Amino acid sequence: MSYERAGDPDIATFERLADAALRRLPAKFREQLVDVALRVVDFATPEQLAAVDLDDKWELSGLYEGVPLPEQSQWDPSEMPPRIWLFRMPLIAEWEETGVDLADLVTHVVVHEAGHHFGFSDDDMHALEDEAD
Repeated sequence: MSYERAGDPDIATFERLADAALRRLPAKFREQLVDVALRVVDFATPEQLAAVDLDDKWELSGLYEGVPLPEQSQWDPSEMPPRIWLFRMPLIAEWEETGVDLADLVTHVVVHEAGHHFGFSDDDMHALEDEAD
């Protein structure tokens, strides 16, 4: 089943927006994200949804998979590089529902998922966002 509609931003557009978001991060963070793969797909897999206790593929717009930097060890290397996933269709739905600028929305999700790479919890990131408002 395809959810694609004429005029929806394509995967390449999301990749460009995400790359731009990463380039705007301070250098000290960008340097530690060089080995993190960024992937854009339409929806999370059932396994990805289960990993965050969700059932509805429309509810997940981004995901970090990997071992956060504070937990990494040279003695116990991860087999897979860390990844930031963006899920295009839920992001499009959120964009249409909220009216938020698409670049701002993608930036928010990329920064949030990058925060997990640095070991921040969702609560930590929400607190930081509240302080910044």
